[in-house]
Amino acid sequence: MIKNGFVDLQVNGYKGLTFTSESLTIEEIRKITEAIAGVGTIAYCPTFCTNSVKLYEHVLPLFARAMKDKDIARHILGLHLEGPFISPVEGARGAHPPEYIIKPDADLLKRFQELAEGHIVLLTIAPETENALPLIKCAARIGIRVSMGHHLAEDDCMERAVRAGASASTHLGNGMPNMINRHQNPIWWQLACDDVYGMFITDGNHLPADFIKVAWRAKGPEKFIVVSDAAHIAGLPPGEYEFLGKKAVLAPDGRISFANTPYLAGSSANMLQCMNHLASLNLLTEKELWKAGLENPLKFLGKTSAALSRDNGALVEFRNNHFKLRKN
Repeated sequence: MIKNGFVDLQVNGYKGLTFTSESLTIEEIRKITEAIAGVGTIAYCPTFCTNSVKLYEHVLPLFARAMKDKDIARHILGLHLEGPFISPVEGARGAHPPEYIIKPDADLLKRFQELAEGHIVLLTIAPETENALPLIKCAARIGIRVSMGHHLAEDDCMERAVRAGASASTHLGNGMPNMINRHQNPIWWQLACDDVYGMFITDGNHLPADFIKVAWRAKGPEKFIVVSDAAHIAGLPPGEYEFLGKKAVLAPDGRISFANTPYLAGSSANMLQCMNHLASLNLLTEKELWKAGLENPLKFLGKTSAALSRDNGALVEFRNNHFKLRKN
């Protein structure tokens, strides 16, 4: 089967360029967009990690202007705020800088949406933080999908968050401490909740194959979404790079970790690579793979294939249990 490409709800940057930058330009947005479209990502959500309010005051209006350019807008489904309303606890916050994490603030979210001229479509939040539930309700009212992520919420808290409007889990299985209670932890409840989409980084480094198998069985073909969580150094050769003020190592196998630590620092994979790793596990049919990488993320955002560009310069073909690019 041949399709235009995949949809990625979590792209932090690509080829050395990051969206979370106070110096970001429209031309850099164009370069990232063209680069990931060229490797099979037909549409995506630019994602902003936790940072200063000043950063959001720059990037959100910039994207509002960029979205007036049809060559950029045809590939962008909306913006994803991965923070700043996440858990400040070490391990749960992941690579997000703690100094910029703030308590949920509905007025600030509405201000962000005004700056973005309505283009924010997804918010990742820690549901156990103070004022999280009012913020979730506010986001739902103004048309922003809410995903639980970088959190340590207990079962009843997550249930309240879902009743308030949360409908997904951000990179489930990641963004939490390595040491957790074997039964009472956020993973099991989110896997078991039939009302919540699960987003999974299937790059071969973030999740082991057995976890992906269990997650697939829990979420099924209608609620399983693949994301790349591509870091700004995705698409670059192995080496050492600056990452949020720290040194990160991109290994030959694609793993990105902070130097001299076991902690991951985002993914180096694009959607094509993530989908091929998932296909290699022989868990999904071709139809189910297309659901996970194309149809489900659109459905989650309330969009249809009509929102996608019909001309991105490349097509994606599935043959012999493998996705590959071919010229359009």
